[in-house]
Amino acid sequence: MNRSKARAATVLLTALAPASWGTTYVVTTRLLPPGHPMFAGLMRALPAGLLALAVTRVLPRGEWWWKAAVLGVLNIGAMPLLFVAAQRLPGGVAATLGAAQPLLAAGLGLLVLHDRPTLWRLTWGALGVLGVGLVVLGPRARLDTVGVLAGLGHAATMAAGVVLTKRWGRPAGVGPLALTGWQLTAGGLLLLPLTAAAEGVPPRIGAGAACGYLWLGSMAGLIAYTLWFRGIGRLPVAASAPLVLLSPLVATVIGIALGESLSLPQTLGFALALTALVAAQLGPTARKKKTLTKEETFDDAAHDDRRARGHRDGRRPGGRRGERAGAPGAGPVPEAAGE
Repeated sequence: MNRSKARAATVLLTALAPASWGTTYVVTTRLLPPGHPMFAGLMRALPAGLLALAVTRVLPRGEWWWKAAVLGVLNIGAMPLLFVAAQRLPGGVAATLGAAQPLLAAGLGLLVLHDRPTLWRLTWGALGVLGVGLVVLGPRARLDTVGVLAGLGHAATMAAGVVLTKRWGRPAGVGPLALTGWQLTAGGLLLLPLTAAAEGVPPRIGAGAACGYLWLGSMAGLIAYTLWFRGIGRLPVAASAPLVLLSPLVATVIGIALGESLSLPQTLGFALALTALVAAQLGPTARKKKTLTKEETFDDAAHDDRRARGHRDGRRPGGRRGERAGAPGAGPVPEAAGE
């Protein structure tokens, strides 16, 4: 029971990360200056990463310098692709592309971790993507080639980051906050020269944009990624990856709060995606069968044989079922006194 409660708590804390990422679409379109996706990714990563390093005061050692760099590129450095998709596509289309991450993670997990996903989780993963598609896609959905490629690219890099984070774990004595700081800093340092060369700083950053960058760097950045990497280390890939379905679902709920309404197919899609998310965490439970050792099987057989002889002789059987026989050569089990 305690183990089940601990796992449920881990799932809930990990789910806070994709739930906060679901706010990215509304923050990007309503608060951030348009045309600066790389700067948005930089502001989300580098300040938070430097803050985490200052708090933990732990730096990578040995091979973890390049491992942290690789994870930083995959999990953080490719973040501008998300902002490109959010700016060039309707939020729903971008969310649907991101919902493909569980299926991509399952495929990469099979190749890298040799973790064969169950048919149960694959089926619910596909149904989850279908449910998200029903919610956010419609006949007026505008598809932009660059936006679609950016959305799929971000889903693929995040799936690779999940799998490699699971494979490498983290060094002994290093907590999730330190690991997050390494990756945010590595991804931010990658984006710094690229942003300076390609975009620069937006001409005007108002109070709304400042609040947007602060939110993306704190709750949807440092805190979310710390919880995410902590959960990845404790949950199977097939259980953690489907949690990203929360991102488009939260984006949908925000849209409803802002005055949008759902049609019947969209409502059914929302219910399907939510059901898929929960079902992927539960999974079918297989019955455990007790496997007897060769010695246990011999002892049980010997006991049954003595019991049968006792019944044939009209005597009470000696010993209780499951008791071990005497040592070899020690003679028969003593009968009750008076016989």
